Amino acid sequence: MTGGLRKGLTSYGDAGFSLFLRKAFIKAMGYSDDALERPIVGITNTYSDYNPCHGNVPQIIEAAKRGVMLSGAMPFVFPTISIAESFAHPTSMYLRNLMAMDTEEMIRAQPMDSVIVIGGCDKTLPAQVMAAISADLPTVVIPVGPMVVGHHKGEVLGACTDCRRLWGKYRAGEIDDVEIEAVNGRLAPSVGTCMVMGTASTMACMIEAMGLSLPMSATIPAPHAERFRLAEASGKVAAEMAKTKGPKPSELLTPASFKNAQVVLQAIGGSTNGLIHLTAMAHRSPHRLDLEVFDQIGREVPVLVDLKPSGEHYMEHFHHAGGVPKLLAQLGDLVDLDAKTISGQTLRDVVANAEDVPGQDAIRPRDNPIKTEGGLAVLHGNLAPRGAVIKQSAASPKLLKHTGRAVVFESVEDMTLRVDDPDLDVTADDVLVLRNAGPKGAPGMPEAGYLPIPKKLARGGTKDMVRISDARMSGTAFGTIVLHITPESAVGGPLALVKNGDKISLDVAKRSIELLVDAAELERRRAALKPAAAPDEARRGYAWLFNETIMQADEGCDFDFMQRTGKTETS
Repeated sequence: MTGGLRKGLTSYGDAGFSLFLRKAFIKAMGYSDDALERPIVGITNTYSDYNPCHGNVPQIIEAAKRGVMLSGAMPFVFPTISIAESFAHPTSMYLRNLMAMDTEEMIRAQPMDSVIVIGGCDKTLPAQVMAAISADLPTVVIPVGPMVVGHHKGEVLGACTDCRRLWGKYRAGEIDDVEIEAVNGRLAPSVGTCMVMGTASTMACMIEAMGLSLPMSATIPAPHAERFRLAEASGKVAAEMAKTKGPKPSELLTPASFKNAQVVLQAIGGSTNGLIHLTAMAHRSPHRLDLEVFDQIGREVPVLVDLKPSGEHYMEHFHHAGGVPKLLAQLGDLVDLDAKTISGQTLRDVVANAEDVPGQDAIRPRDNPIKTEGGLAVLHGNLAPRGAVIKQSAASPKLLKHTGRAVVFESVEDMTLRVDDPDLDVTADDVLVLRNAGPKGAPGMPEAGYLPIPKKLARGGTKDMVRISDARMSGTAFGTIVLHITPESAVGGPLALVKNGDKISLDVAKRSIELLVDAAELERRRAALKPAAAPDEARRGYAWLFNETIMQADEGCDFDFMQRTGKTETS
C-alpha cells in the first residue's frame, strides 16, 4: 500500500521510522489500526464565525464523513483559509490566490488519496478548484448552497441584488431609516450564499457543468436536508475515487469541459467574475481561455435561466425547476454531453435523469429565452486594448449604445468623497469613470465597479448610467457597467489617460468601448503620465508578493508564477 497513511511521509531519513512516528501520534486521537489502514479522504473545513455563507459547513462535513465511512474509507478533516465577501479587507479577491495556495499546499503536505473541498462564498470555490487543478488529486467539490429567500411587505427579497436595489431607493429618499433597517434584517434569512445569480451561484453552476460536483450540487438551498444527503453521496464518491485513484482533475478538465462552463456561464446570465475565475482555473491546466471565443459563444448561447439580476426568480426556484441538469437538457447540442464527471457518468447520463417539472418557468426552452444572446459580452477599443466585460443581460437596453462625457474619479476613495457632492458636474447622460481600482491599483480589484448613481441624480429619478472601470462588480449587481478594463490604469493602461469632459462611446452590439480623443493627444498624455507608486504596505509579506506578481484580468488575476506553462487554447 503506497496510499493512505503511507502517502507523503515526513522526511526523517528513515521511511520506516517516519510511518512509525506518524501512526504513534495519530493514535493519540483514538484511531484503530483498522481505521488507519483505510484509504484516506481529506475534507476541507472552511467554516468561520466571520463567514455566514459557510454557516452549514459543520453539518456538511458530518454528512460527507458519513458517506466516506459508509464506503469503507477514512475521512480526515483539515482547516484552510475561509474568505467571506463582505468581511474581507480590502477585498475577497485580494485573498483568493492565498486561499488557492493554502489549499494546494495542504493537499500536497498531508496524506490523502482524494479530497473533498467545501466552499461557496464568491472566491472560495475558484480558489479551491485552482488548487485542485494544480495538486491534481482526485477531488469532489461540495458547494455550501444558496440561502433561502426573504420577504418584505409581500415582496420576495434576495441578497444581494435586492440589497443594491433597495439601498438605491434609500439613497434616493424613497425609503426611510426605519424601513431600510427592517429590510436589513430580512435580506439574508438563512446561512448560505446569495440566492440570486451572483458569483457564488455562478461558480457552483459552472463547476457542476464541468463534472467536478454531483448533479444538483449548485442549486440545493443551504439549509435543506437534501444538501446534507448530497454531501453524504459526495463522500461516497470521494471514497471510491480514493480507492481507484481517479478520476483526477486533469482527466476531467478537457477543452470540452471548459467550453461547457463558458456556455453555462452565458446561459445563466452569470457573474462577470465567473470569467476571471474560469480563466484562472484554465491557466492552472494545460488549457487557455480565448476571450474572442468566449464572446462568440455569447452570441450563440441565449440566457435561459430567469434569475435576478438578469431575470426575476431566485436560486431555489432554479433548483425546483430541475437545476443544472435541466438547463443542460435545454441547451442540448450547445454543450458537449460526452464530457465525463466525478461519478463516472457523462453529462449525457446526467441530462437523461433531469427532472421535468410541468409549468416551471425558471428554466426557459431555447425557443423562448430570457435574452437572445448570452449574459456577458467582451468589448475592445482604444480604452481596452486587451478587453473589457459587460453584463449585457443586466444592463439598460437604451444605454447599450451610448456616447457621453467622462466624469472621472481617481480612486475608490475619491469616488466615495465626491460622488454625492451637490456641486459635482454630472448629468444622467455622462459616463462615470473609476480608475486605479484594478488588480494592482486598488489593490485586489474590488467590487467597486458598481459606482453609485450620484445622489442628486438618483433623487431626480435616474436609475442607471453608463459606468466604466478597471474594477470588478458583484454578480448580484445590475446596470450598464463596463468592467475589467485591461490593462488597468495603475500599469499605464489607457484608462489612466481619460480626462473630465472627454467623450466616451459604448456600442455593445459592435463590442466596442472607445475614448473619442485623437491618437496624438493620447500620446502627449501618455508621455506626461507618471508611473504609479506601490503603496507602503506592499514592501513586505503577502502584499509584496501580490503587488509583484499579480496578473491582469484577461489572465485570471492569478500570480504569474502559479500558472502552468505550455498551454493550449480551449474552444
